[in-house]
Amino acid sequence: MIEIDLTRVLCRVEELAATGCREFSLGGGDWPVRGFIVRSGIAVHAYLNRCAHQALPLNMLPDRFLTHDGSLILCTAHGALFEKSTGYCVSGPCMRASLVRVPVQVAAGCVMLAEDVDVAALAARFA
Repeated sequence: MIEIDLTRVLCRVEELAATGCREFSLGGGDWPVRGFIVRSGIAVHAYLNRCAHQALPLNMLPDRFLTHDGSLILCTAHGALFEKSTGYCVSGPCMRASLVRVPVQVAAGCVMLAEDVDVAALAARFA
């Protein structure tokens, strides 16, 4: 049986639709690290919820990060479009920039922070 560190669980895989996404917060206080998980086929990727253009949140509504057809990540503030599997900007004011990836792993049906992710260090990068 796989032992799960519940403090590192971001969501259950079943909570993601085939091309869906889900927000998460890490840490406490007034400024937790905010990010989102996106599913691309069977792969799962996570990014900080900050546009590469002006560091604003990508979404205006909860768990809404994708274009209408679900093929790309959309920044609702600037219209930038990002690849789901890489976070690379393919259109918009931050062309060729990328979203900040949050390393995750899938185990026992859960999407979890990778073992080597230091949440405090991640938060400090954007304080």
